[in-house]
Amino acid sequence: MPTSKSSSKPASQAKLSKSSLGAPAQHNQSTRKGKRAWRKNINIEDVEEGLEGMRAEERVIGKPLQKTKDEDLFVVDVQGDEQVRKSLASRFSSRTPLTSTKILSERSAVPAVFSRPSNATSKRKAGQLSYEEKARLLKIAKRPRRGPFNSILDPSEYEAGSGMVGLSEAVKSSGTHDAWAPEVAMDVLPDGMETVQKKVIKPPTVKYTRDIIQVPAIVEPHQGTSYNPPVEAHHELILKAYEAEEKRLRDAEKLAEVKKKMEDSYMVEPLEEGLAAGMKLAEKVLVEDDEAEEEKEERVVKSVPDRKTASQKNKAKRLLAEKRALAERAEHKRMIASISNAKIMRRSTARLLSEQEKKHLERRLALEEKVRKQGLVGQKLGKHKVPQGEVEVQLGEDLSESLRGLKPEGNLFKDRFLSLQQRALIEPRVRVLPKKRRLRIVEYEKHAWKRFQ
Repeated sequence: MPTSKSSSKPASQAKLSKSSLGAPAQHNQSTRKGKRAWRKNINIEDVEEGLEGMRAEERVIGKPLQKTKDEDLFVVDVQGDEQVRKSLASRFSSRTPLTSTKILSERSAVPAVFSRPSNATSKRKAGQLSYEEKARLLKIAKRPRRGPFNSILDPSEYEAGSGMVGLSEAVKSSGTHDAWAPEVAMDVLPDGMETVQKKVIKPPTVKYTRDIIQVPAIVEPHQGTSYNPPVEAHHELILKAYEAEEKRLRDAEKLAEVKKKMEDSYMVEPLEEGLAAGMKLAEKVLVEDDEAEEEKEERVVKSVPDRKTASQKNKAKRLLAEKRALAERAEHKRMIASISNAKIMRRSTARLLSEQEKKHLERRLALEEKVRKQGLVGQKLGKHKVPQGEVEVQLGEDLSESLRGLKPEGNLFKDRFLSLQQRALIEPRVRVLPKKRRLRIVEYEKHAWKRFQ
């Protein structure tokens, strides 16, 4: 029976659903208790739709829209479409107007009715001033005017609360100026849009040291460094290297002497019996102590001086007053002499100051000239001094008369590094050698081995 066959289909086949893209799918599953059901039946229709849309864009345009620049997709329209305006105008004109628009558009030819005149204006005679007009004229003339509670207002206070005084410029321009907004120049383009001009930054007027230095990056080597140099140039370079080495040795000896003096000052002498550290007991000290004891024994007690009488005290006061008067007189004479010589002293002081300024200027110009020619050689910047390159020279027996037997001298990397320091491009540095980590062995004694008895 065909009917019984169709009705005997399993329930799982009846719940099958097809994907919109044609791929088979089984998303209408009744249960998901097993791992296979979770792994097998996963709905990815939204992912497939997105991928299919990107493929359609790539077929039409050539690449997906998300990889296209904004300039290729959008255009700023500043003029508008005339056809759209005409179509909008014709569309709205064909419609019937609103009832409110019809009522407002209708206007009567009969003039409007005015309100009735008040009793005050009807009773007022021709030429009589109103209260407001009279108050206005009194304000202008600054005449006494009656205020509230029949009080006479002060004319000087008219401006404070009076309406005759006009508004100030600050009140008129209120709300138009932003005090916190940056001052930026605005330019209007022909299309009506505004552009902001960037603020011009003034270059600094400070002179940098590296701008003054005129030392080339690669200095031309001396003739004596050649593999076959002239005799005079080679001798001159050897003398230069000798002077540099001699100066280095003198500095080392001077440093060694200073170090030795410091070590001698810190040395501790052997302790003597009965004395503390640093104490000395010489024979001279013992002799002086014996002499002091003998003097104490032979010393005679002096008598107490007698008290001065009144005449003696007055005489001492007179002598002291005379000495002070003489000192004041001498000081006055010196002051008068200095006043007469004030112009001469001022001129000599100005001459001395000008000479000092001149010497200071000459010293500064000489230093700038030295820096311009040699760079920062020998000057201390920060913790270290800018080093000077070593003189590279070979002795006569080490010279090779051919390029094949030439031995390289110096180091190009070191020369380049010194050149950067001397031209103030990098700060002076000292090579830091890596140190090996020293592990200290810590010994522990177990509790069981402490009591070994």
